[in-house]
Order: sequence, then structure tokens, then C-alpha cells
Amino acid sequence: MTDYKARAEAALDLTLERILSFSHRLHENPEAGWEEVKASTWLAEELRAIPNARVTHGLGALPTAVRAEAGTGELVLTVCAEYDALPGVGHVCGHNIIASAALAAFTALAPIADELDITVRLLGTPAEENGGGKIVMLEQGDFDGTHAAMMVHPGNVDESEMHPFACSGFQVSYQGRAAHASASPHEGINALDALTVALTAIGLARQQLEPGQQIHGSVDSAGTAPNIIPETASGKWMVRAHDVASLQRVTAVLHRCLDAGAVATGATLKMEQVGRTYADMRNDPAMVDLFTANAARLGRTMRHNNKRAGSTDMANVSHAFPSIHPMISLGDGCPPIHNEAFARFAASPSGDLAVRDGALSMAFTCIDLATDPQQRNRLLAR
Repeated sequence: MTDYKARAEAALDLTLERILSFSHRLHENPEAGWEEVKASTWLAEELRAIPNARVTHGLGALPTAVRAEAGTGELVLTVCAEYDALPGVGHVCGHNIIASAALAAFTALAPIADELDITVRLLGTPAEENGGGKIVMLEQGDFDGTHAAMMVHPGNVDESEMHPFACSGFQVSYQGRAAHASASPHEGINALDALTVALTAIGLARQQLEPGQQIHGSVDSAGTAPNIIPETASGKWMVRAHDVASLQRVTAVLHRCLDAGAVATGATLKMEQVGRTYADMRNDPAMVDLFTANAARLGRTMRHNNKRAGSTDMANVSHAFPSIHPMISLGDGCPPIHNEAFARFAASPSGDLAVRDGALSMAFTCIDLATDPQQRNRLLAR
């Protein structure tokens, strides 16, 4: 096993400079979900440069999805790559590191895949931030045959597992009727009032939410001139919860609050789900322990943290296959994700180190799963 890990590390180091260049190219060219044309093309090109890699660019209904495999063993280990950015603010979530670490792990494992009797699979998964690309890929069979799946996410701390909320998002609008606010206000139906009632109801409802349930939102528009009764008002809302069943209950609360605005004013409510429902993450304990030990081999102390935070479509994968989603730190002084300072760290020397350490920790974990008879048989038995 030690020899396999040494060989995987050597294989990665031969191409590490090219992989880090790929990471920086992604960072400099952010693309929003479903629009990752450059990112997916560059990833496919990098994968085709790996001897014996079988690469497909475009999967089913997703032209920016990527699939690569090496080896022909019966144990199929899948590494997930994300490469979408947030609109307008770039790689504030560091998905350039996720994609590059996945590429690097695949690069490290490909030369020894047949000796390990595994098939190592990389799936480039679009639109994690806003669309649930992995959920679509699960539905269209791109994960089929997987025995274990993993990815690594950059952060401001090293954590062995992530505990995201189940989550759904909604686009909400009220349709009223415009009227002159002074001459004939009684002829109008005030969409802004409908939204105000809904916001008040949501604020009051928060006291009675179950532990772990959250409602948060933003207003997109609410009228255009103060002397006109607002005809339309709209916004976006998200609900989160510990699990999908709780998520359904808090969604019903949101819907009642939004209905209240329509009932009170006579406006018409339109509520549409945006993207897919993200599930809660189920981390495989044995894989978490292996990743933690392998990260320690590289000098990282992985913190165990049970705090709930954020949401990800990797959680849906974890309901189908044993999975992990550890966080890897970008170094001292790094802020939490989703701000411009974090984006700068994602293209820094500490970000480059996270690519290497995250990749090797995943590759070493795959080697452990392949060579430990108990773990191998456990996964194959599923």
C-alpha cells in the first residue's frame, strides 16, 4: 500500500505544474452554472492528456458535464469535479480548487488503477451553486456503477466532513393592479403590500420553526414609482432543514406566509421552485476516517465538526453511494467562503497547496479502499 501511495504521489508531481496552471486558468475565467463551456472544455483536454483515460465531454442533457475513466477493475471509485462560479463575483467558493484537486487525484490514480483492480472515474459536475447538476447526472445514470464517491472543498479550516442542510430555492412574485396612488388608490391591488405582509409573516413564523429549519430571502423588485400602486413585486427565497422531511415542513410554512400576502391584498401569488432540492449529507464514517488519516500523513489535522452550514448537491450523491465531502483549508488568514477575499486565496500559493494535498488525500483514500479487504468487500457488497 505504501508503494502504491508513493507511486501515486510521484505521478501527480510529474504533472502538478500543469494542473496548477489549469486551476489558475479556471480562476481567471469564471463561468456561472450551466455556462461552464471553457471550464469543461479545458478539463476534458487535461484528461485526454492522461494515457489510457477514456473521456467524454457532454453527457445526456448536460453539454458542460465531463466523464473520464481509467482502469477496468470491478470496484468503481468516483471523484467529483465542480467548476462553476457565482454570477458576478467569480470563484468566491473556490471551485477551481475542487476541479483541479479532482483532476490531480485522477492523474495520480490512473497509472495504477488496473494494479489496484479499480475503475477510477472523474465526473465533471456543472451548476452546483444554482442548479443541482449532480442531481441531473444521478437521474440520467452518470453515477451508475459507483461504489464510493468523494470530493474535496476549499475552506478556511481543515474539516474531515461537511454537514450541509437540505435546501430548496423558490422564485416568488405577486401580480396586482396598478393605479394612481393619490387620485384612485382604491382601484389598485398593491403587490408591494402583499410582499410586506409575507415578509412580516415569515419574520413572525421564525420563532416557531423547528430546530435546524431556516428561511431566508431577497427582494428583486417592488414597484417603480411612489405615486403608482405597485403592480408587481418579486423576490427569491430559500428554505433549509436538517433533512428532506423537515425541509418539506418548512417549505409549507413559507408557502403559508406567502399565501397570506395574496389573501390580504387580493394579489395573485406565483411560486416556482428554482433548480433541484438538495438533500442532507450522509458522510460515510469509514471513508471519513481514512481521509483524515491520509490528510495527517500530509501534515494536516482534520477537525471533526458537526455544525450544519450551507447546502450542496453532493449530498444527493451521498444518499445513493457511500460518500465524503471534506473541507481543506487555504491557510492562515483565509476568510470563510463566498467573499472576494476568499477568491484571492483560491489562486494563492496556499490554494495551490490545497489542490495537491486534497488530491493526494483523496487518491490515498481510494488506494486504502481498494487494498483493504474489509473496505473493498463492504463497498462491493452494496
